[in-house]
Amino acid sequence: MEEKEQKGISRRDLLKAAGAGALATGLGANIIIPGRASAQRKTLKILNWVHFVPAYDEWFNKKYAKEWGDKNNTEVIVDNIGVKLVNARGAAEVSAQKGHDLFLFNWPPPSFEEQAVDMKDVYQECEKKFGKPIDLAVKSTYNPKTKKYFAFSPSFTPDPVNYRQDLFGAVGLPNGPKTWDDVRIAGAKIKKQSGNPVGIGLSNEIDTGMAMRTIMYSFGSHEQDEAGNLILNSKQTLETIKFVKALFQETMTDEVFTWDESSNNRGIVSGKLSLVLNAISTTRTAEKQDPDISRKIQLTKALRGPVRAIGLEHVMQCYVVWKFAENIDGAKKFLIDYVTNFRTAFVAGEFYDFPCFAKTVPDLQKLIANDPKAHPPDKYKVLDDVLEWATNVGYPGYSNAAVDEMFGTWVLNVMFAKAAAGKATPEEALSEADTASKRIFAKWKEKGLI
Repeated sequence: MEEKEQKGISRRDLLKAAGAGALATGLGANIIIPGRASAQRKTLKILNWVHFVPAYDEWFNKKYAKEWGDKNNTEVIVDNIGVKLVNARGAAEVSAQKGHDLFLFNWPPPSFEEQAVDMKDVYQECEKKFGKPIDLAVKSTYNPKTKKYFAFSPSFTPDPVNYRQDLFGAVGLPNGPKTWDDVRIAGAKIKKQSGNPVGIGLSNEIDTGMAMRTIMYSFGSHEQDEAGNLILNSKQTLETIKFVKALFQETMTDEVFTWDESSNNRGIVSGKLSLVLNAISTTRTAEKQDPDISRKIQLTKALRGPVRAIGLEHVMQCYVVWKFAENIDGAKKFLIDYVTNFRTAFVAGEFYDFPCFAKTVPDLQKLIANDPKAHPPDKYKVLDDVLEWATNVGYPGYSNAAVDEMFGTWVLNVMFAKAAAGKATPEEALSEADTASKRIFAKWKEKGLI
């Protein structure tokens, strides 16, 4: 309206024109009177992944989104897709400049920064209510180079070690491994004695990407330093590759080279595997499908390597609002309200999604310390200090666009798999990965995003 008034058309003139048009056509009911447009029902389109805990989708899609829509005069449409389709779908929406208002990535998406609106105001509003977000959220959604929050993270998923207590107990580790050497040594004994291999992927899928970085970071190996400079080609990385090769040869089988993102889950719940790195979707599945195996699968914290004990988040929930979204304001309000109600989400997801604003679930430690579904009820208490060992993709730096492309094109997955399979020496595998990484870093530096 301000634009029309600036062009010399007053509000009164517009009302007169609207009235004249209505009289002339006899269709006055179809005329939208200025001031009434806000009463029209809006639409908010959300894309989420198919959650690994089905109860969460049931709650989010059929209850929370619907109730939020009713309160905000908005039709909320939620679409769910498999995790392996997320990146391709994001690229397709960008190409078409059309799609969802809210788009969920399950890992930091800095390579989409130029197509995303700044989420600084969403973080600020949530910080007013609940205090500062955890560092993991900021490192996963903020670009210190451009000073932009390219996404917003309401939650993350821990990635503990899931191990068979009976099998590890039989080789002298009833409380599970504490170090990566424990996994290699005890895993080899278990495989020899009972035929149960370790299950850590070496294929082009997200769980492998997280697991390889977990081992790397514990060995002091990294894609980049704190300032975002490429440092992959190092003595520490070479030692990590040699360790993973030994781990595969001594404790695993060739199946890990063709795994998808749920193979480790299925393998340990079926009783086949001795250990996996996975979120608690594994143990939740066991609780529902086989209480006996659920009692055998226990959890332990991040394992120690030669340098440190550290783990990654298993999933980082990062919502992007596209610049071409049709309901940007509604998308941001939805996120603020979602964070405000996050305790309900935490319970609905059966503790799978941990809050990025800790105060939203003030009784988190009490909840996870006594869960009647778990075997035993305090199984999830092991996660009460997860923020002391969970970190972001790209640690110790921020999750930038170059690291994102390395993750999405499986540069490190291929490096480890080639060496483990004997298709390249550790030195050759590292050299190939370093060459690819240099090309990726140069590309994004030229774009000014790192």
